[in-house]
Amino acid sequence: MKRDLERDLFNWKERNDRLPLLLRGARQVGKSYIVEEFGKKAFKNIVIVNFEFRPELKACFTTLDPVEIINKLRLLMGEAIETEKTLLFLDEIQECPNAIMALRYFKEKYNKLAVIGAGSLMEFALNNSNFKMPVGRVQFIYLEPLSFGEFLTASGNEQLRHYLGQLRLNSVFDDALHRKLMDLLRVYFVVGGMPAVVKEYLESRNFLNCQQIQNSLFQTYRSDFGKYAKSSEHKYLQKVLDETPRLVGDRIKYSNIDADSKSRDIKQALNLLKLTGIIYPVYATAASGLPLEAQVNEMKFKLNFLDVGLMQNACGLQAELTLTNDFIQINSGAVTEQFIGQELRAYSDSYLKRGLFFWARDKKNSSAEVDYVMAVDSLILPVEVKAGKTGTLKSLKLFIEEKKSLFGVRFSQEKLSLHDRVLTLPLYMAEQIERLVREVKDLMGLDSLPIRGPQ
Repeated sequence: MKRDLERDLFNWKERNDRLPLLLRGARQVGKSYIVEEFGKKAFKNIVIVNFEFRPELKACFTTLDPVEIINKLRLLMGEAIETEKTLLFLDEIQECPNAIMALRYFKEKYNKLAVIGAGSLMEFALNNSNFKMPVGRVQFIYLEPLSFGEFLTASGNEQLRHYLGQLRLNSVFDDALHRKLMDLLRVYFVVGGMPAVVKEYLESRNFLNCQQIQNSLFQTYRSDFGKYAKSSEHKYLQKVLDETPRLVGDRIKYSNIDADSKSRDIKQALNLLKLTGIIYPVYATAASGLPLEAQVNEMKFKLNFLDVGLMQNACGLQAELTLTNDFIQINSGAVTEQFIGQELRAYSDSYLKRGLFFWARDKKNSSAEVDYVMAVDSLILPVEVKAGKTGTLKSLKLFIEEKKSLFGVRFSQEKLSLHDRVLTLPLYMAEQIERLVREVKDLMGLDSLPIRGPQ
């Protein structure tokens, strides 16, 4: 299954100043698979050190000297490890923190050997107060579930993806293509982007089989609780894992998750699941300047889930989604807000873990809320997600006026258009947002701005 991140891995391989790479992401998003496929394509051989499967290999890292480490690995594994020819893959690296620390010396003393580390719960090792991160000697890269664009590629619709990448503001969009893409989006909302689920759907086209795999993934996440939390904390983790999918799009109050638990226990559970990558906080930002992170209110936040398919599974909506034409409006439109948040994560710079943000003004008789706020170059943009085909853009317009924004962005079921300082994108074109924002920005610099309404 081809992943976009593979391009970044090939570019990393060719860099003269290449650093050891740590691939980060939630469990089961495909980290091991993509590294192994990349290793087969780009190197003479790949040597896989899986610390979970072969814990005895941790003994190779009692030293931090890469020459000693490599010699021990050669003897214990009986495999050739050659500079410039071998990819050394340290899988489940969180099981051996010394291996993470040793990466610094691979850069300093053995930099001709390509080294990648990955692990499902690596964040806990990196955030341990006793752990010393080799800052400046290791590069991070992040993997998310398959985006909708990657789903198009995997499902044999690469030409459709390419077509969307060529559309401009004045392009005429064919109705039949629009309907086909909305149908594919319906499937993606049920299947989601977890590789095992996508693979099952492409092989069987059976949503029930997909649901069973999603159930297994949830069980895997529950089984992981014992690896990073005390047994007394498990019930809070379970509660948050159960409730979060139903709360996507809502302002989070700890009492809404569990009125009978103490706020500090729910907060701790949220923080732990954030480290696993299962949930992503969407913080309120003042959006008065860059970076957006500098103006957040961490007491005011919403949540985005790991994957839209898993979210729908937890809400028990798969069958309903496949039977109704108004599938996007199910769950009060929370599915669309989840989807766009997930897409914004997927298409951001893979070397940077960027946060998600929203904007809200809480004033009596004058409240407003914009679903997402993002930055493209130096431009701060409000982003509204509309589930229905109608609806006002009061909050979006208020943001534009108050923050002196050039324009805003709306995602909806409508086709591509630009009208009254609002760029409307169909939901399936999230991958193209930055390109089209720059196109609008260029047009704004002209004396006259061509206005194109809905087709």
